[in-house]
Amino acid sequence: MRTRRVTAAIAGLAVVVAGLAAPASAVAPAVTHVEGTLPSGAAYVFDVPEAWNGTVLLYSHGYTPKGAPNPAQNAPSTGVRDTLLDRGYALIGSSYADTGWVLEQALPDQVATLDVFGARFGKARRSLAWGTSLGGMITTGLLERYPARFVGGLAMCGLEQGGVANWNNTLDPLFALRTLLLPGSDVPLVRLTDQTTASASIAALNAALATAQETPAGRARTALAAALHNIPAWPDPALPEPAPGDDATAQRNQARALGTTIYVGLSWRQEAESRAGGNMSWNTGVDYRRMLAKSSLRAEVDALYRAAGASLDDDLRALARAPRISADPRAVAYMARNLSFTGRLKDPLLTIHTTGDPLVPVQVQSAYREAVRSPELLRQAFVHRAGHCTFTDGEMLAALKTLERRVGLGYWTGTSPEALNALASSWDFVHYRPAPYPRPFTAKV
Repeated sequence: MRTRRVTAAIAGLAVVVAGLAAPASAVAPAVTHVEGTLPSGAAYVFDVPEAWNGTVLLYSHGYTPKGAPNPAQNAPSTGVRDTLLDRGYALIGSSYADTGWVLEQALPDQVATLDVFGARFGKARRSLAWGTSLGGMITTGLLERYPARFVGGLAMCGLEQGGVANWNNTLDPLFALRTLLLPGSDVPLVRLTDQTTASASIAALNAALATAQETPAGRARTALAAALHNIPAWPDPALPEPAPGDDATAQRNQARALGTTIYVGLSWRQEAESRAGGNMSWNTGVDYRRMLAKSSLRAEVDALYRAAGASLDDDLRALARAPRISADPRAVAYMARNLSFTGRLKDPLLTIHTTGDPLVPVQVQSAYREAVRSPELLRQAFVHRAGHCTFTDGEMLAALKTLERRVGLGYWTGTSPEALNALASSWDFVHYRPAPYPRPFTAKV
């Protein structure tokens, strides 16, 4: 059923496109394409149609691993790019000056990109920020820190919990795996001196995770670790969506997704620690029993422990007794600056997120909702689908149209799932309220 719905959403893209502006021309518009380099070394790219409508969309791309190719990007997909150019929007974006946890460079590079655009093409009638994944986080940061430069933003699958909360909660499932599957182990989880050290820890945890899948008790402990990070029961569109009460399928899915969490939580952490100058996360004072009680996956964990004849209470006591990890204050301060959120919005922000996101669990939206000081400026929408940033072009265009309508009218309208689905020719925007984020953090910076 879901496959048919996604297919229908894609097939109905023309309906969405028609809602963005005037009827499409049969002939592709003339577009001025500009590439260049900022003083920071970041590349930028502009695409400006001849019949520019006066709106510029500043796109922020997602995380690029250290050393990977890093081209400038100005749209989340080719289809979205072509549609928006056909409707007269100017599309701009940069590569950022570096790769990895590049928040310190990304925000000023994006603002500099906007400045270069203005010098070349003139002041825009209005500027909107939008982005995906880490770029959704950058988009939110731009609205909080440069409100005079934008009239609104669209953050898609973003890290709306902020940097400190992200690394704190990424630590939790790895701490549980090490404690419960490798008792007494000193496998390092933080203060990773280099990628060789990180890779050794990744190998050790993955081996323990694989062994754990061979016994009911091991599978129950895997589910407990996944629940501390709210790793969804349907994390990948290639995996089956578990039926209600199908805890075995849910656990298998989560075990696969934990491999990604292990990699990100160690390899990407090492790169971020090198920027922060130490360990930016901690679990001193954390009550994992209380955290599990608030998890959206608590019932599944209970069922798997009962089926295994294992004691959840004993394992929670083991987590409570295990030596804790403290943070380096200067590293926490760096991560709070680069980037955690204050919740001070002055412009409207729309966020969209898939309910089955294993990399940035949907509960991050709860963290930002709780932080926002002016809730009338924020709207959040949810797509029932597995995967990270697995939106259709139609869904992204529908969200952008809804944000534009808010900017034009001065109030929100058409943000219900039904209204968004009508724009997107989709059925997958749903009524949804995420569970609380396990470890929110709001920095007063």
